Amino acid sequence: MSSPDVFQDTLILIPARMASTRLPGKPLADLGGRPMIVEVARRSAAADVGRVVVATDDEGVRAAVEKAGFEVVMTRADHTTGSDRIFEALGHIDPARRASRIINVQGDLPTLDPALIRAAIDLLDDPAVDIGTLAAEITVAAERTNPNVVKAVGSPLSPARQRALYFTRATAPYGEGSLFHHIGLYAYRRAALERFVALPPSPLEQREKLEQLRALEAGMRIDVAIVDTVPLGVDTPEDLERAREILARESNPSRKPS
Repeated sequence: MSSPDVFQDTLILIPARMASTRLPGKPLADLGGRPMIVEVARRSAAADVGRVVVATDDEGVRAAVEKAGFEVVMTRADHTTGSDRIFEALGHIDPARRASRIINVQGDLPTLDPALIRAAIDLLDDPAVDIGTLAAEITVAAERTNPNVVKAVGSPLSPARQRALYFTRATAPYGEGSLFHHIGLYAYRRAALERFVALPPSPLEQREKLEQLRALEAGMRIDVAIVDTVPLGVDTPEDLERAREILARESNPSRKPS
């Protein structure tokens, strides 16, 4: 269990929008009788590190989240990134600035292990770190060259921690050795989030279509916790079926994969 002080100091924000092009209505997609956004909120709460709030611009999402007993805040509909949405939400729900650590959990990670949230937060124990994130070693050969699998390139600080040097869709770094699959979950110091959203999109961010490069180009420090598992990100109908199968096996371990 987290201490009361740590719990009050940390805020988990989950951005959710309905306008997915590849999977319309994604936050409310059914997963074993539960909307996907509710499953993500449940897993975030299970991390037991802080207040959990869903940030959305959709009344249907708001109703589903409130029905499940979770907190939700309405935001503008014109946000282009999840970080912009959570920053607006932060101003609404914490005007007294009690929370100094903000966790951005994507709303399409219904298989997220709560331990991954704790791993990202632990990186902020070093006061020099602005942002914490996650990566896992790539074990599937095809992922090494897949541009949809973002690679984290870092300088090792320990076997389980790196200081990020770059993020890329290319196969990197060159040569023999491990490659790491970046997991898009972020732990921000509040001041770092405020600085980040105030910056204009950077050249490498626009080229790679990777928002986190804006922080690196601005000289912000990102550390990466190396973890064992990559949560399934649901972007397509095929991903949704995989998520349903994974959750069904979790609820019934004796069930065989289809």
